[in-house]
Amino acid sequence: MTKMVINPNRKLSRINREIYGHFSEHLGRCIYEGIYVGENSPIENVNGMRTDVVEALKEIRVPVLRWPGGCFADEYHWKDGIGPKESRKKIVNTHWGGVVEDNSFGTHEYFELCRQLGCRTYVNGNLGSGTVQEMSEWVEYMTFEGVSPMAELREKNGHKEPWKVDFFGVGNENWGCGGNMNPDFYANEYRRYQTYVRDYKADHHIQKICCGANVDDYEWTKEVLSTCFRHSIPAQHGFMDGLSLHYYVHPEGWEIKGSATDFDEKTWYRTLNKALFMEELICRHGRIMDEFDPEKKIGMIVDEWGTWFTCEPGTNPGFLYQQNTMRDALVAGITLNIFNRHSDRVKMANLAQIVNVLQAVILTEGDQMIRTPTYHVFDMYKYHQDASLVDSSVETEIIGEEEEWKVPNLTESVSEDADGTLHLTMTNLSLEESFDIDALIVDRSIREVKGEIVTDEMRAMNTFEDQDRVRVKKFDGAQITESGVKFTIPACSVLHLELR
Repeated sequence: MTKMVINPNRKLSRINREIYGHFSEHLGRCIYEGIYVGENSPIENVNGMRTDVVEALKEIRVPVLRWPGGCFADEYHWKDGIGPKESRKKIVNTHWGGVVEDNSFGTHEYFELCRQLGCRTYVNGNLGSGTVQEMSEWVEYMTFEGVSPMAELREKNGHKEPWKVDFFGVGNENWGCGGNMNPDFYANEYRRYQTYVRDYKADHHIQKICCGANVDDYEWTKEVLSTCFRHSIPAQHGFMDGLSLHYYVHPEGWEIKGSATDFDEKTWYRTLNKALFMEELICRHGRIMDEFDPEKKIGMIVDEWGTWFTCEPGTNPGFLYQQNTMRDALVAGITLNIFNRHSDRVKMANLAQIVNVLQAVILTEGDQMIRTPTYHVFDMYKYHQDASLVDSSVETEIIGEEEEWKVPNLTESVSEDADGTLHLTMTNLSLEESFDIDALIVDRSIREVKGEIVTDEMRAMNTFEDQDRVRVKKFDGAQITESGVKFTIPACSVLHLELR
């Protein structure tokens, strides 16, 4: 019997709902065909947004959506995407697939999408190839209420009232596709550009996100913060509200990546081992951030994460379209548990990407739509949003086939919501073994337990021919005890228990 302890008396941090955020880039069929089909499409839509996709995303309570990139952001010139659609500039998307970008989805369409989703907004600005003036005018266009050239232009284009920008990224991956900058150079550019991301409303602060590191580039984190903090006090003046981090799981390495659906047991454990590396990244980058920001006023923003495999055969390699299996479900469950447990520092995360790209929660084909295994994990974990992380621990054992890639058999996190309900999410990384769990809950008598689970064999997926093979199923295996609850978690599964 595996022992677990949950102590609701020890509340550790608030799990920001934005940890369950998503990312939408002008890449492949994410925006076009995936989210936006246009007002004249035979596919059911509201103001061009696919009704089926919007309704599915509302079910998992998407809290925030990052747009327009990604690498696309630092080549995006926002004025190309406003005004009458027929007169908008057409360009070639040189980053992703070499297809024509007609800019029919722009600023107005993005805010309409967020309105339909009921989510917060995260706009990524162009620092790599754009000017300070361009970024400043975009912020003015989106948020200024009053007499100004950009406010007048917004009204001319059909939207008199300003929108609310919750988060603004000052550049993206500026160590790479966003300009190949050195950290001190980027940091000085950040200092300059962020000055003109102004709060035009006294009662609303646009949270500014600084471009952080790629994976384990700890030098970038150190140098950017050192330069940014020189002669300024960022945490006290809204100078910097977040520092980003990007990490993708490539089981076979960056060049090869590996198939999304054709893999063996060794690759399964290698993938999950690499997913667990997220914890080391958070801890090590977090310690550097602590040197400059010991009060944790600056959030770690993991605004690109997920699996990145070789694209599906026969598809445009620049579209990054991949299938989604139980392996992706485990990566999602593991990673979200890590974010929850580090929610004192991690304040937002954005899965890459929301529809039809990389570890998507939704796939579309024409008028068809399927929910992926990853979608169902987000559906089970949504109850953690804005809840309080409580202290928990579970005994683990090391499993796996190759010494270098062994993993713990279990991961977990527990939160308490505003009604006092405990939500336990747990992953079983083993492909063969189930585990009996005896959970002690300190100073709490449990009256009712409800459970739900996602489980299947490791390559199981949803297809347009078999859309519901992997789904959330009712879990009746938990029993209330005098000290807590007992249950058996099956092999290859992600579990959610609701304890009242």
